[in-house]
Amino acid sequence: MTVTAVFVRVASVDEVPAGTGKAVTVDGQQVALFNVNGTFYAIDDTCTHEEASLAAGAVYGEIVACPKHGSRFHLPTGRVLSLPAVVPVSTYQVKVEDGQVLLLPVPQRGRGMPHKL
Repeated sequence: MTVTAVFVRVASVDEVPAGTGKAVTVDGQQVALFNVNGTFYAIDDTCTHEEASLAAGAVYGEIVACPKHGSRFHLPTGRVLSLPAVVPVSTYQVKVEDGQVLLLPVPQRGRGMPHKL
């Protein structure tokens, strides 16, 4: 049996100002939603090194730094860019319609070689 996933509203555009992140829960999964100058990205909220919310991390363009130990993740790909983390995070497809941020609750495995952009 095939289940077709549908986009789910997770926030309004105004709830996530440019350069910030917001933790949301979708189908029981914690997801970090980010606004990078009007482009929205979503990744798993939990750092793959130790349990810390990436939504609370500092955003530098398309990169978020884990607030606990500073591991950096590339928002479009989920790729880990710095130690101590070595495992990428999953990404989620996001779109904006009528001022609402919609997320497809199907994780896509993070891709790319660790520590190389």
